[in-house]
Amino acid sequence: MPDPIALDPIADDTRERLLKILEGNWQAEMRGCYTYKTLAERESNPQRRRALHLLATAEKYHAQLWAERIRALGGTEPIYHGPQTGTADTLANRVGGKDLVLRRIERDESRATARYTRQLHELEDEPSIAILKEVIASVQEHHQMLIDLIHDRRPLAPAFPEEAQRALAELTAARQGDRPGTPDWIGDAIYGVNDGLGAIFGIVSGVSGATMGNSKFVLLSGIAGMIASALSMGSGAYLSAKSEREIFHAEFARERDAVAYNESKARQILSLSYQARGLPAEEADRFVEYLARDKETFVRTLAQERLNTTEERLRRPWNSALSGALSTAIGASIPILPFFFLSGISAVIWAAIISLAAHFAVGAAKSLITIRSWWSSGLEMTAIGAIEGVVTYAIGLGIGRL
Repeated sequence: MPDPIALDPIADDTRERLLKILEGNWQAEMRGCYTYKTLAERESNPQRRRALHLLATAEKYHAQLWAERIRALGGTEPIYHGPQTGTADTLANRVGGKDLVLRRIERDESRATARYTRQLHELEDEPSIAILKEVIASVQEHHQMLIDLIHDRRPLAPAFPEEAQRALAELTAARQGDRPGTPDWIGDAIYGVNDGLGAIFGIVSGVSGATMGNSKFVLLSGIAGMIASALSMGSGAYLSAKSEREIFHAEFARERDAVAYNESKARQILSLSYQARGLPAEEADRFVEYLARDKETFVRTLAQERLNTTEERLRRPWNSALSGALSTAIGASIPILPFFFLSGISAVIWAAIISLAAHFAVGAAKSLITIRSWWSSGLEMTAIGAIEGVVTYAIGLGIGRL
């Protein structure tokens, strides 16, 4: 019999709508419980199996919360209608393998967060909203635990004390042989030069083939392409870097809300997340306790865990835009330089020579941000540039004859 204290004065039509929503939430949580339980039973890795059992327990607890509210509203005891294996045995999951199963479940957890967030604004029932806030905080942590299981990651270290930070910097410098780190704009610049050089070399080759090296047409098309490529690369680099920061700040805000809703739950799930990745329970609890002393550090660590990065490691939008645009313009100007002074076949030959030399230089420069040898990377870029030039020149010849 429902608890009479919990029976709020709700209109019948509103009660029916509310009970239908809560029933759907209960079914979803039970389906998740059975899914995690089935996956845990089939998991051979003890740490992953323990994490999946913890997720199943949490889903069952959420279902109990919804069931209690359903009973308090005078609803009937909910009955689970899905399979006893949840979604673990769907055709797509059986074909895709366990890693793909986790990815699909991680996607479902994201959808669950969005659905519950919508319900915060749709439901006009304070006890149900209180349950929603608790469940949302937990579901967000489930999402992170699944990401950790998928990537099998260790926890990111929190902000170090100054002494530890200095020691880390010294050890890192020694390991790198006192070589300074590569600035974040270097990658944008190298790929900008590569993009501009490759695109305009193709245009110059094609137009040269079509016009037999007519410098007027080559310069006109080359300069127009250079401007368009530079603007495109600059705006693309800016928007990409800006999006990265917006995503990080949005995640930071979500984690701050999750801590505000239920800090103890956030601590518990973060500790369990670290345990799932190999930390002993006592060490994980101490680690989380240390983080929680400073709320900003705690929230920042939760955000870093979800995105596997820190704000300091994000690119700066304007730096990326300027380096991308300028480097693209520089790379794009190389193939058209000979046509300012020469015309005809001689201009085409010189354009090919300096463009291929530039391709080699750009490829060699890529070794700054990759682990390949400079000569190997340079030869690869040269070969690609040569193929591109020959193909576009041949196409241009064909178009010119038409």
